[in-house]
Amino acid sequence: MKLSIIILSYNTKELTLSCIKSIFQEYEKELKNSLFEIILVDNASKDDSVRAIINYQLSITNKSSLKIIQNKENSGFSKGCNIGAKNARGEFILFLNSDTEVKDKGILKMVEFLEQNKHIAILGGRLKNADGSLQVSAGKFYSIFNLFLMLVGAERLGFLRSSPERISKVDWVSGACLMVKRETFEKIGRFEEKLFMYMEDQELCFRAKKTGYLTYYYPFLSLLHKERGSSNRTFAIIHIYEGILYFYSKYKPKWQYNLAKSFLFLKAFFIKNIGRIIGNQYYINTYGQALELFKK
Repeated sequence: MKLSIIILSYNTKELTLSCIKSIFQEYEKELKNSLFEIILVDNASKDDSVRAIINYQLSITNKSSLKIIQNKENSGFSKGCNIGAKNARGEFILFLNSDTEVKDKGILKMVEFLEQNKHIAILGGRLKNADGSLQVSAGKFYSIFNLFLMLVGAERLGFLRSSPERISKVDWVSGACLMVKRETFEKIGRFEEKLFMYMEDQELCFRAKKTGYLTYYYPFLSLLHKERGSSNRTFAIIHIYEGILYFYSKYKPKWQYNLAKSFLFLKAFFIKNIGRIIGNQYYINTYGQALELFKK
């Protein structure tokens, strides 16, 4: 088997179904001939996702091409993806968000590219918004300077993230579309399960680089990313904070960890107080929760 496509779902029934159907539409031949397989890992959804996907499985000819794994609890993105990887049979693994929709044969081209370039371990794919505009899905590691730029909003201006027009060597790629050779994924050590969600893609690529592997960005595919997953913005900010703190505590000297911690604290303290001044409850609640992280 050439490729295992791992999709993690949590209360995204319609999005997940749309994603799976788009893969079957574009890769019917590969799935039928057992070159590809889809592994759906459901993190204990409460929206009847599993039943809907089982019903879809019953309607397809090659039922074994879609494997469904039901977790008893929401184990998070990293652990859920690792569970899928443990059950994968493909030479390569593609981690694909449930809120994506495949529009062409670009995934097959990604496999061929990795086959031809043995020195590359991780390959990220180009993501598009619904209006056809590009999403920034490759980036630079959060060094102290880059972390400062991110916290003051420079990331939104394209200083740290990009969508290169050409195949490019990058620091890290988005976990929404991340392909890796299964053997290499095991050598690197899989996703860090202490990261429930967010920062796990950057941490994996950083660990790959430390091990001597390269990460590249591949733009020649059409993949719609709806960005309507199972988390909200407050959830994202809290877990990004947690991820950055974990990253610095594990990989950086203590002085950099303390400096990063100070940057994060000051950003949360400043935004929470701005929220109080202008009466923005979202700022107060979100960054109030972020400040609680520093009491642990």
